[in-house]
Amino acid sequence: MTAQDTATKISFIYSNPTDPDAFEAAYPDQLALARKLPGLVRLQASKVWPKEDGSPTPAYRLLDLYFTDYAAASAAVAEAGDLVGATFEHATGGVLIAFAEIVEES
Repeated sequence: MTAQDTATKISFIYSNPTDPDAFEAAYPDQLALARKLPGLVRLQASKVWPKEDGSPTPAYRLLDLYFTDYAAASAAVAEAGDLVGATFEHATGGVLIAFAEIVEES
């Protein structure tokens, strides 16, 4: 078994948007597009807790898309044009997208 045969996730790490209200208004549509990806087995959306001192958080939201393996995640990306377009349009603070091998779960 190779690393590419193991469960894989695609993580979207959204930086603080320039207009949080506009981002929040558009975010449900991004989630709907993500849910349509072929091979998606789990979706986890998170919002970063605000810091108690009021300073900016290191990220704003996280979106993790889970797939059975690297090939399934890669196939989903081939169909993700609308999701990626919406993400870059509304992630006005920036976004980091990463593929990751899931090495441990409990």
